[in-house]
Amino acid sequence: MTVAEPSTDGTYRDRIVAVEPGGNEYIAEADRHGTPRQLFWTWTSPNLEFATIFVGMLAVLAFGMTFWQAVAGIVIGTGLGATAHYFLSARGPLHGVPQMVLARAAFGFKGNAIPAVLMSITAGVGWFATNSVSGAFALSTLFGFGPLVGLVIIVLAQTALAFFGHNLVQAFERISFPVLAVIFIAASVVIFAHADLGNAAPASEGVGGLGGFLLTVGTSFGYAAGWTPYAADFTRYLPKTVSPARTGFFAAAGLFTACVVLEVVGAASATTGEASLADPTGSFTAELASPLAKATLLAIAVGAIAANAINIYSGAMAFVTIGIKLPHHVARALVTVFFGVAGFAVAWWALPDAAHSYEAFLLIIAYWVGPWLGVMFADQYLRRGQQFDHLLYDRSYANWGGLAAFLFGLVASVVLFANQEKLVGVVAKAVPELGDITFFVGFLLAGAAYLALCRSKIAAEKL
Repeated sequence: MTVAEPSTDGTYRDRIVAVEPGGNEYIAEADRHGTPRQLFWTWTSPNLEFATIFVGMLAVLAFGMTFWQAVAGIVIGTGLGATAHYFLSARGPLHGVPQMVLARAAFGFKGNAIPAVLMSITAGVGWFATNSVSGAFALSTLFGFGPLVGLVIIVLAQTALAFFGHNLVQAFERISFPVLAVIFIAASVVIFAHADLGNAAPASEGVGGLGGFLLTVGTSFGYAAGWTPYAADFTRYLPKTVSPARTGFFAAAGLFTACVVLEVVGAASATTGEASLADPTGSFTAELASPLAKATLLAIAVGAIAANAINIYSGAMAFVTIGIKLPHHVARALVTVFFGVAGFAVAWWALPDAAHSYEAFLLIIAYWVGPWLGVMFADQYLRRGQQFDHLLYDRSYANWGGLAAFLFGLVASVVLFANQEKLVGVVAKAVPELGDITFFVGFLLAGAAYLALCRSKIAAEKL
């Protein structure tokens, strides 16, 4: 092992009801356990939730797609995100460190603070609040108490899971998977039985055309790729000897399957005549018989907890990666509680108008994740065959070209191609039928810039 930072001490292993003792250290061989197959439910369970369904509803109701157009956009966008997840997940067992620690090779120790902060805010606050709200409304509808009470219940449950850490989170995903799968499959059968898949696109209400299709691709990509900064967090505990291909496959397959299936169900539900963006949860369950509707509402709440246990865990991990000097055995757990409180505050604020900003949030995720992935993959390409673990905990290691490439890709793509209600890029304004392709442009620009700026530096490090 070449990392300078202390590794875990071998006491955690596969203990479930125990607070994960480490922060973002290298995972010692004595603590390695599990098989790649477990990654299927690790990434299926957190996506068996209403936020996934809502992406498909947006495609039809907000973007003006027919059902089959929505399906095509969903498959393409999710496929791109799952492919990225494959490659990043596959690296976890080899290096044994969280994803945002691996990113230090591309950004340097200090430069990595910017994407780490973005990831912390996105996961620990943004996604945490989004999923908490959907779970809160589901519990409110199911039991008849106010949404705030439901929010408190949801936040406490998911924060507790993340506080204990990796093994308990993994166990919860494994246990919740069959329950969520059965309920959502049953709900899906009923939805498709009532759907009119041949309905024309609601062009008068949505964007329609190429722009609507690219928005569908962008939001689907943003939803799936939003998990990529977490990828290695849940593969680093696997033994170093496991197959990288199997590791990547099961992680990507779980993500792709859950997202595509439920987003397609969401698109189908939007053709029933009951769908409404003003009350997406209520309109989705309106077609279901009372027992199944209640079970689906419960599944929505459990799915929110499954998703946010991962969100808050990895958000806290990323925040610790910034370089805050706290004892390793308390840093991640304390930061987890902090994000639980912050996420609760944002979710409480968002309760009155929860659905309005979801579309914008998905696209904004893609705005920074696109160029981040461009830098990460360009770095991975340049470092093929290179040993670089010794750089990951070196506070003096700098790679400012990585940060420059990221910022260039982010700023240029947003300025030119962003297509938000309050921010329209130069190209998007001139050619509105493009929709929003910011994530794709940002990926290409950042990746190309990194290859140009950092090729010689990384070549010199190999010597």
